Amino acid sequence: MHNMKRYIAIICILYLGLSSIVSQEEIFRIYGHAMMDMGYNADQIHPDWYDVVRPSQLPSFHNQYGPDGNAYFSVRQTRLGVESFIPNQLGDLKIIFEFELFGTGADAGQTTFRLRHAYGELGQFGAGQYYSPFMDIDVFPNTIEYWGPTGMIFFRNIQFRWMPIKGKDKLTLALEQPGASADGGIYADQIQLRDVKFRFPVPDFSAEYRKAFDWGYLELATMLRYIEWKDIEPEDEFDLSDHAVGWGFNLSSNVKFTKSTTGRFQVVYGEGIQNYMNDGGIDIGIQNNPGNESKPIKGVAQPVLGVVAFVDHYWNEKFSSSAGFSLLDIDHASAQSPDSYAQGQYGAVNLLYYPAKNVMAGVELQYGKRKNFLDGFSSDITKIQFSFKYSFSSLRKL
Repeated sequence: MHNMKRYIAIICILYLGLSSIVSQEEIFRIYGHAMMDMGYNADQIHPDWYDVVRPSQLPSFHNQYGPDGNAYFSVRQTRLGVESFIPNQLGDLKIIFEFELFGTGADAGQTTFRLRHAYGELGQFGAGQYYSPFMDIDVFPNTIEYWGPTGMIFFRNIQFRWMPIKGKDKLTLALEQPGASADGGIYADQIQLRDVKFRFPVPDFSAEYRKAFDWGYLELATMLRYIEWKDIEPEDEFDLSDHAVGWGFNLSSNVKFTKSTTGRFQVVYGEGIQNYMNDGGIDIGIQNNPGNESKPIKGVAQPVLGVVAFVDHYWNEKFSSSAGFSLLDIDHASAQSPDSYAQGQYGAVNLLYYPAKNVMAGVELQYGKRKNFLDGFSSDITKIQFSFKYSFSSLRKL
């Protein structure tokens, strides 16, 4: 309740503040939707992620999360946002502030306020929390499952960006907040590894270029990052300090097969970029380093491949469907735990109904699969989901 009052207060301040400086060309919009999901999970998943399909959160051993077969209800996709557009002599000033009710991190599993965007843009420059340029949001299909394709780049990050080309064609370069994940593998309980701490001396660098065509567009994005870790215990016989360079290339496209049918495609490959993936696993893994007594193991940036292929089709003004598949595959380092998440598969097919303006109801069949690294174990999830979405938008020219 405290968080809700705080966010409402911020919205009111933004509204009143803009109202006091407006001209006839300025625009302020409040938008969002109330959304309810309900369904049946024929299998099992980590209880914090009961209403989504995340292959990384499927069981890593038999019956890890209890018995199969559970019904679920959720309103965590509900969203509220405000945005403004203010022309001035330095360029167009655009501001977006948006949150939803899907808890993650420390709030995983909760229905709670979660910031999505807090971003401002003036002319060619932008700053705040927004979609990473390494990501192509237009690849996300017209599905109702919240988390989305497992092999997609999907990361909202704090960043400073420069956009020298804007419009249908675009070029964006950005410095982003650095960060990485690491897994101690089969040596995770060793005291020496608990003394290893990460350091991020430089920001991540990302860039994207999109070229538009009559049939859609083609986009290439890239990521470059430096990851360092320090062994902060100088008294033992090991020195595990080291570093790695993470990098990646993301090729994506929308293809307009007809006026009512669009294909959404992406292929990404890189090393040490897993935290930019939608459900990506571990950036830095542990590899055996035989013959080196002071450094018997070392950290390495793990290679990852992601693929997305979906087709959206509108049957008419009242009905649409989306169907497709996504894959994520991690090439693990040699000393990773045998039950480490190594491959995720994701699929969905739906039928959505739009009975009136701003109203949507739909049914979707969802599938996910997890494969472990070395122990041969795999697990599946099959879900049927029904969703009801009621959208709103209020635009004022001030």
